[in-house]
Amino acid sequence: MSASLSIRAMAGTITSIIGKMDKKRVLVLGTGLVGSEIARDLHGHFEVTAADINPDATGRLSGEFGIKTVTADLSDQQKLRSLAAGADIIVGALPGHMGYQMIRELAPAGKDIVDISFFPEDPFTLDATAAENGITVVTDCGVAPGMGNIILGYHNSVMEVESYECYVGGLPVVREWPWEYKAVFSPIDVIEEYTRPARFVENGHLVVREALSDPGLLQFDGIGSLEAWNSDGLRTLIKTMRVPDMIEKTLRYPGCIEYLRVLREAGFFSYDPVDVKGTPVRPIDLTAALLFPKWKLGPGEEDFTVMKIIIGGRNNDGPLQIVYDLCDRYDRENGILSMARTTGYTCTAAVHLLARGMYSRKGICPPEYLGEKEENFRFIMDHLAQRGVNYVVSEKKPEQL
Repeated sequence: MSASLSIRAMAGTITSIIGKMDKKRVLVLGTGLVGSEIARDLHGHFEVTAADINPDATGRLSGEFGIKTVTADLSDQQKLRSLAAGADIIVGALPGHMGYQMIRELAPAGKDIVDISFFPEDPFTLDATAAENGITVVTDCGVAPGMGNIILGYHNSVMEVESYECYVGGLPVVREWPWEYKAVFSPIDVIEEYTRPARFVENGHLVVREALSDPGLLQFDGIGSLEAWNSDGLRTLIKTMRVPDMIEKTLRYPGCIEYLRVLREAGFFSYDPVDVKGTPVRPIDLTAALLFPKWKLGPGEEDFTVMKIIIGGRNNDGPLQIVYDLCDRYDRENGILSMARTTGYTCTAAVHLLARGMYSRKGICPPEYLGEKEENFRFIMDHLAQRGVNYVVSEKKPEQL
């Protein structure tokens, strides 16, 4: 062996040893379809502990991948604080109704947080608490909201953005009557998309319409026609981006919207109790008991994630339009759902950014803040590409449109 090779080998050994010594401790809260893939992807890079109330979920992670797990009720605030005490970075992969409370409870622990839960509360109400405790809290760090925000944040920093459109959906490959849908993340959060008023920006003004409104058909290569309708996916972008026109729409198979409207208008998604033979019953609980088992993906069932982002504006060369296309499919080789990949790997990219000190802003930091720095934007795109999640980017001048 030459002297140079020997030195390189020694340097590699030293780097490996230092890497092991400096491994950050990451706590993943929630090991559902997406949370479990987040834990698996971070395992090896960090000392990972994954926690969930479901022993089957934690058992699979520990049994198949050797990940340290804890089976616990994560609504127990004392248990949450105890788990957080041993972590450097916390990942929130809980259902939306638990996300805000988790961040509020753990912010005083002084640990950075990356969260993918789709909670309805305004995250900026926790900004002062996070900043006072010297932590970075990256919220909504999934695919959409999440990657869409990162892409807009980047382009908003390098050009004058005049319009932003995001069309996104996660669907089963096989369409089955009558639902033509399977929940690839928390089903209760899926229902939120059907009930939460949709906010978008039109000519610089905030517009609020009911979810499932303004349906229309879009064509996607290799998939066919999908139905797009208004959903409340812009979230923090409404406050952080001064873009005159912004909208997000959810994609489903055509016809899906009609039965969802019927269920909603009939009250099946309501949280207000109704009297049933003297017993108060929340309709949403009955709906969950009936629908969630039917929306569950069975063993071997495949899904895909499709997203199209259209950004219009101008740079130094004049007007232009930039389009990002994603069509990601179930990973057959490793048995990983597309929604787990596209959502989870955006989250794990953010964890790497924080662990490496590449992003250090304190307080509530929605994903668009991550994308503002080109180095971070490229890092996230490369992180996804290394895992087979590829965005196809095209640019058009006005004469090409």
